[in-house]
Amino acid sequence: MPYKVRLHPVSLLRLPGTVDCNSPAHWVGETLYVFTSVGHPYLSRGEDLFSLGETQPCRFNNEVRGGRWIESTWVAEDGSLYGWYHLEPYGICPGTNLTAPQIGAVRSFDNGATWEDLGIVLKAPEDSTDCSAQNGYFAGGQGDFCVMLDHKAEWLYFFFGNYGGEPQEQGVCVAKMLWIERDNPMGKVWKWHQGKWNEPGIMGKTTPIFPVTTAWQREDCEAFWGPSIHYNTYLDCYVMLLNRAKGQGWKQEGIYISFNEELSNPLGWSEPQKIYDGGQWYPQVIGLGRKETDKLAGEIARFFMGGISQWEIVFSQ
Repeated sequence: MPYKVRLHPVSLLRLPGTVDCNSPAHWVGETLYVFTSVGHPYLSRGEDLFSLGETQPCRFNNEVRGGRWIESTWVAEDGSLYGWYHLEPYGICPGTNLTAPQIGAVRSFDNGATWEDLGIVLKAPEDSTDCSAQNGYFAGGQGDFCVMLDHKAEWLYFFFGNYGGEPQEQGVCVAKMLWIERDNPMGKVWKWHQGKWNEPGIMGKTTPIFPVTTAWQREDCEAFWGPSIHYNTYLDCYVMLLNRAKGQGWKQEGIYISFNEELSNPLGWSEPQKIYDGGQWYPQVIGLGRKETDKLAGEIARFFMGGISQWEIVFSQ
């Protein structure tokens, strides 16, 4: 591991509401906004991470046939807020609970209280769905993601799980879109495949940066999933936390960490190293300083699992 990480026990801290995915945050002036989701996103706000108020349900300008989870947000220079959601459509595999997630984009002009749906931007090929899958949740699809904007504010990078298709296509994958296309994103996302950004976000193929060990269709599936990424100002690099599932029902084997100096280099991520044995889903770092969020943190931050933090995470070189 190129850097050292230590988890230090501290007093309990919970995000408001129920957490069932990555929980994005952003600052506006002296107010911190945090989204939590469980089939629908909820918004809370406060002076800092320790003073967040009660959650309020977000509103959308449309309805969808399935649950929506907002997993990432970015604020534009004009104050507009952009978000991306994990969608689990109903009826993918009739007679089962299986679904195949997709990733959509939204925009807000009131800091996330209401959202305008901008459409689906990442979707797996239709022939990659397998309704005989034994993992307990997904028959395929693409979701459980985070979105990072590069330092030049030129490209948005999507890091997501691909759950269907051939085993060599499954795992944690990456796609990108020009930031200037954010208001009209449909058809503007390109997946990384075999060393090039040449596959469309809708129906395109993928090459994982962290391939599965055992395919998601199998009962004994084993794979990394659910990346959460922040830029660490102390290390001057990007840090990714990952779940690792092993077995039916996505049994949590552990939480892992990886580092990369450049978002544009999918092969630059270090080999994931375990930092927590077992644990809960949705590991996440949230910075403690003013303007720090789930996307920006320093030497010491809070480490969350499933919206609960009992640890500080301390980085060293």
